[in-house]
Amino acid sequence: MKSNLNIKQRFFKDRSIFVIVCVFSLLSSIPLIAILGEVFVKGISQFSLSFFTLPTPTAYKVLKAVEQGLPIPGGIANGIIGSMIMLLIASAVAIPLGILCGAYIADNSKQRFAKFVSYLTDLLQGTPSVIIGIITYIWIVIPMKTYSALAGSIALCIMMLPLIIRSTEETLRILPSSLKEAGLALGANKAKLMLKVQLPSAFGGIFTGILLAISRVIGETAPLMFTALGCSFIRLSLDKPISAVPLLIWEFFNDPYQQELIWGASLFLLTFVLTLNLLSKYLTRKWKK
Repeated sequence: MKSNLNIKQRFFKDRSIFVIVCVFSLLSSIPLIAILGEVFVKGISQFSLSFFTLPTPTAYKVLKAVEQGLPIPGGIANGIIGSMIMLLIASAVAIPLGILCGAYIADNSKQRFAKFVSYLTDLLQGTPSVIIGIITYIWIVIPMKTYSALAGSIALCIMMLPLIIRSTEETLRILPSSLKEAGLALGANKAKLMLKVQLPSAFGGIFTGILLAISRVIGETAPLMFTALGCSFIRLSLDKPISAVPLLIWEFFNDPYQQELIWGASLFLLTFVLTLNLLSKYLTRKWKK
């Protein structure tokens, strides 16, 4: 009788805790669902071909449209192109450098210099983005005497580095030691072993870290305000101010006549980040199998 009673009590406690966890999980997700729902409802109506192919309108065009009761002309093409340019340049530098640093730390974890690099990585990962923007402003913008896409790319590169380094390091460390021993037994040196065996085996985890790093920096505004500044038309020059989607959202917020465009730009940014995160989840599951 006592054993049956204990079983019933344990079953009741288990079900009660399960219900409590589900209720609190639902309550915590309500704000997120409300935010995403409002952004989707207000932003999807602005999606059109012109929204993605035209630059942001000038103040004169906005005032004329408001006076005539017409929809605000223009779109966010200058922000999309600017974000992609800076993201490509930042990725071209941060990805190989981050993978090499992560591989070095994983392979030489007991060396003093590797510990120092690991400490700097943790310090950089915890640095606020606005501080990185100010530092890049001092290092790049002031010597160049102009805001530029290059300065914005460097700021994003600095923010991407710690995430790529950590993902590479952790992924290489969970590889079976037999893989390294087999490569050394076949006569491969450490460089060939890392490039031909370990990095290809860890590709899934490393690529997931790269996608997460990109999804983190794509929505940053503070460092770009100190480096790229923004631009109201499409520009491809690397040594001139350039726009980005987060900068456009900030500009739309400060202009009462263009605040409606915030929702479309925000929905585009959320969709882009969500796609990268879903892709990283898929690659993680596939790599584990």
